[in-house]
Amino acid sequence: MILINLLPASHRQKQRAPLRFLAAVATSVAVNGTLVAFWAWTAFGVAAEVESELTVQTDTKASLAPQIAFHHDLEKESKLFESREETLKRVTEARVSWTAQVDYLVDLINRGGDGDKYLVWLDGLTVDMKENARSGSYGTMKAAAHSGTANITHVANFLEDIEASELRSNFNPPQPPTGTAVAKDEGLMPSEIWNFPLDMTLKDPKERTGQ
Repeated sequence: MILINLLPASHRQKQRAPLRFLAAVATSVAVNGTLVAFWAWTAFGVAAEVESELTVQTDTKASLAPQIAFHHDLEKESKLFESREETLKRVTEARVSWTAQVDYLVDLINRGGDGDKYLVWLDGLTVDMKENARSGSYGTMKAAAHSGTANITHVANFLEDIEASELRSNFNPPQPPTGTAVAKDEGLMPSEIWNFPLDMTLKDPKERTGQ
């Protein structure tokens, strides 16, 4: 049924908003207020906290920068020392005491006696050492050798003694006996000699067992 109120506006009963509408409006206002408060806290509170933390981290990084630079310098020095140590190690492993090698050779020659086993002397002893074997050899010890007899057996005895001596720790076995006999000269002692090359090559540093 349709009701029509014919009373003047001043005498009409004021209409009130429904409670459900008011509740909805109040809820909406509360939610929006909460969201605005959360946004404000996020925009200002969290941002301020993050900015403060960033400032702390920046200051910490700045304070650690000298230590980090010092650490990098220490790493560079450590690598440099490791490189030097490796170089010294290679040099030490490849080192040969040439004084000792010559002493071994001289003692060996003296043990030959007065010619019963062999009588040998050397001319122009030279040594040469290389750090790598690109040329086919790590080094050599060479000399023009002479035996006090034309009997090549004495030369063979001498080379066999070299192969069995302390020299084997650093040198490969010498070449088989070769050479040439020199004609007799009765005015010389010994009157007949055999000239032969003494040519010894160094072993690989990994194979050496002495200095």
